[in-house]
Amino acid sequence: MLAVIRIRGKLDKSKEVKETFERLRLRRKHVCVLLPENESNKGMIHKVKDFVTYGEINKETLKELLEKRGKLAGDNKITSLKEDFIDSLMAGKAKLADAGIKPFFRLAPPRQGFGKIGIKKGFAEKGALGYRGKEINALLKKMM
Repeated sequence: MLAVIRIRGKLDKSKEVKETFERLRLRRKHVCVLLPENESNKGMIHKVKDFVTYGEINKETLKELLEKRGKLAGDNKITSLKEDFIDSLMAGKAKLADAGIKPFFRLAPPRQGFGKIGIKKGFAEKGALGYRGKEINALLKKMM
């Protein structure tokens, strides 16, 4: 399962990129979505890679994200989560909609920022954008 976080804002984007953000449900900065790893999702992520960061989320971070930032319909907090639901979510057998959870998570800006280089360079260049693999878990914990 991939966690995708929008880092950059709305200015000066092509129609194609704006449409991809809508399809991914990344409508504003510091919003996270969880996506299964398949070819269509990877293609959409590749199209917006200059505005987002993404990587593989682990079970522990997923549970913490759902407990702290997950919302039910009507902006109600999640009161209880079952371990087997989280396991099936990680395996791709269940969806957030099955439990009535909204498909996106609003996050705060990260504590201590994105780093020295900032949000205009890729993660490989010590920036904030693009693929970061397992390091997405540390960023999510800074943003919760």
